[in-house]
Amino acid sequence: MPPILVTIGLLCASNVFMTFAWYAHLKTLDNRPWLVAALISWGVAFFEYLLQVPANRIGFTQLSLGQLKVLQEVITLSVFVPFSVFYMREPLKLDYLWAGLCLLGAVYFMFRGRWGL
Repeated sequence: MPPILVTIGLLCASNVFMTFAWYAHLKTLDNRPWLVAALISWGVAFFEYLLQVPANRIGFTQLSLGQLKVLQEVITLSVFVPFSVFYMREPLKLDYLWAGLCLLGAVYFMFRGRWGL
């Protein structure tokens, strides 16, 4: 499998863990002390790092640091929006579309020298 696809897959999986580590405690542990939420979140984030570190190492063989960062941000928004709507029951906002369009601009500028963009 091409390294870029491996990177994207690992980053998608790591972002699921990251999003839950960062935000799920707001819903599921809201009645617990913050220290409990932090310790559980750190436990979840451990699995994020087990995926994210190899993803960045593999990706860096073919992408620049800036390209990796922009790719990460696109994936983060792509994971966060469904999490926000379906898990946290937040309303779907048009602001997500505008943020996504801004990220498309970032993708264009970071990748325009690659793949003929």
